[in-house]
Amino acid sequence: MSKQSEQILEEQLVAQLQRLGYGLVQLKDEKDLIGNLKHQLEKHNNIQFSKAEFEKVLNILRKGSVFEKARTLRAKQHIVKDNGDNLYFEFINLEHWCQNQFQVTHQLTIEGTYKNRYDVTLLINGLPLVQIELKRRGLELKEAFNQINRYQRHSFGANSALFQYLQIFVISNGVNTKYYANNRHQSFKQTFYWTDKENKRLTNILNGFTSEFLEPCHISKMICKYIVLNETNKILMVLRPYQFYAVEALIDRVKNSNKNGYIWHTTGSGKTLTSFKASQILMNLPPIKKVVFVVDRKDLDYQTNKELSRPKIG
Repeated sequence: MSKQSEQILEEQLVAQLQRLGYGLVQLKDEKDLIGNLKHQLEKHNNIQFSKAEFEKVLNILRKGSVFEKARTLRAKQHIVKDNGDNLYFEFINLEHWCQNQFQVTHQLTIEGTYKNRYDVTLLINGLPLVQIELKRRGLELKEAFNQINRYQRHSFGANSALFQYLQIFVISNGVNTKYYANNRHQSFKQTFYWTDKENKRLTNILNGFTSEFLEPCHISKMICKYIVLNETNKILMVLRPYQFYAVEALIDRVKNSNKNGYIWHTTGSGKTLTSFKASQILMNLPPIKKVVFVVDRKDLDYQTNKELSRPKIG
């Protein structure tokens, strides 16, 4: 009965994702995943890869840690074609995040140390970038969190290791739903509820969370703009909802008015991360000539300078 309850939740979630614009694709294993990836990258970039050319693409994708792969995901790519010409392409459109290819698959099996079958996977341009782990109602969310940790140890890094490109995890038992970045060293305390602008929690995955957080343009925007690649610790971080809304409001104020503004957040709420992300986005706006980032501690001064001075991706 418990299996059936989880299965029904999964079926309802997949159906809702399809209504939001995700294309349903049935992928059984890594071979299917790679075949779909080739087709989606060709569609997204309006190009065709030969077998040898696509093997070069896979060689690019296979290299590096989770952190390094997050940089690869966001970088412009280049291979030499069979005829000797240069071919430039991208894995994801960072600037126009809605202009990507969105798919959903479920029950995809990857065999590593153990054979694991994943619940629901969201693909962007064929790459698995969001993984959703479901548990039946009544079970603790931490069971889903622990399940993903097992996948990270047993199969995400197996074979071509395409599941190391995951950026965001979502865990849910139907009534409670949280999200977090792909950082295997973090604890369950670093998982977050999503909220609306009025700070109302959207905990039910079928009633609010999916339509708001997993809507294709929004989840793509979270990945393209609101994942932080922490160069100091070589980890991925994702903004909490109040940080997201604060940065969005600040950017809107800068772009659409000459007025001043400020963000008021409490102690321990991640103000440095909020201001860092806001500064990073502002630096990339063509009209902005200078961004002044003020900190109150030497360690923050060194770390912030290191983060903001890293080479621009893309």
